[in-house]
Amino acid sequence: MDDFFGEGLETNQQKRKRKLEEIFDQSFESERRDFNQSLEQDVTVALIGDVNAGKSSTLNAILGREVATVGARPGETVRIDQVRQHPEDKVIFVDTPGLNDANTQNSEATWTYYQSADVILYFLNAAGTVLSETETKNFRKIYQHNQNVLIVVTKMDATDDVDTIVQHIAEKLPGPKIIPVSAREGTNIDRLRREVLDILKKFDKDNVFVRQMDPTVRGKIANNWIVGAGTAAGAIGAVPFPGADIIPLTSIQIGLMLKLSNLYERQLSKESAKELLVVTIVGNSGKTAFRQMAKLVPGYGAVIAAGVASTATLALGYGTKYVYENKLELTPEQLMGFVKRFRKKAEESSEETNE
Repeated sequence: MDDFFGEGLETNQQKRKRKLEEIFDQSFESERRDFNQSLEQDVTVALIGDVNAGKSSTLNAILGREVATVGARPGETVRIDQVRQHPEDKVIFVDTPGLNDANTQNSEATWTYYQSADVILYFLNAAGTVLSETETKNFRKIYQHNQNVLIVVTKMDATDDVDTIVQHIAEKLPGPKIIPVSAREGTNIDRLRREVLDILKKFDKDNVFVRQMDPTVRGKIANNWIVGAGTAAGAIGAVPFPGADIIPLTSIQIGLMLKLSNLYERQLSKESAKELLVVTIVGNSGKTAFRQMAKLVPGYGAVIAAGVASTATLALGYGTKYVYENKLELTPEQLMGFVKRFRKKAEESSEETNE
């Protein structure tokens, strides 16, 4: 592994490239297999709560588009509404009639979904009773069988005492996260969206869910993924063994590229991904060698290595995101330009932070 220490980088560039290609082939096949399997899964998101608790409007806000009818009245809905954009979609949004619906059959049908749902959004209306005895009883019954629940307190714009309401709910219903939102004003919708994705990530189903998002909200999701990958890369880059981070770092970067291509509905072939990643790394071999050499310096060296690994991954992610968002051709040469630009920006930002 002499080339990882920076010895004879120019003469060993082809050797370095072949080694990276071997690592890439192993990582890509594994990552793509797992990724494709994740896309075959069904996702069920159940919206449970009293009628007019803001379920439909909040669902529309999460997705950034209108998929559910807003404004139902008690007894008006006669069936559970399974919302899909297309018949072949893997994601089902179960918009229930309401637990207190005047039609007893509606309320009973609602319970058939809570046990199998991947995510349950339990709605409480900040403009109403907030947490009635029935709502408390129903929630506890649900939570005993399925703890993948987020409590969504809707219409927070209709009250001036949100903190007190949230505290009251937390005392009565300990355990789940409580997220006050306003679909009308868009307050905390990004936070709710992230929490839903975090739950789905546990089942490797977040990649399926994001395909339902309107293109206007995908950038925020991409940013969260890129930052997460950069943080993970930094942790791996800090491992104090030269060359030990190459395989896991490659996996992280491949995974990020697959997720971004899926999010923006772009094709990413193995050949294209290999060329992009290998050319990017080989083209910045000085940085890669510096990261490995830095690990020879106890303590401080690990910090340097972590920073370089994180910055490189962030640059790759933001460069790919920019190209996809602007519908540009993702070539190695073009990506290299964006990678250099984002790397420089990240390094300047890091320098300012340390001053």
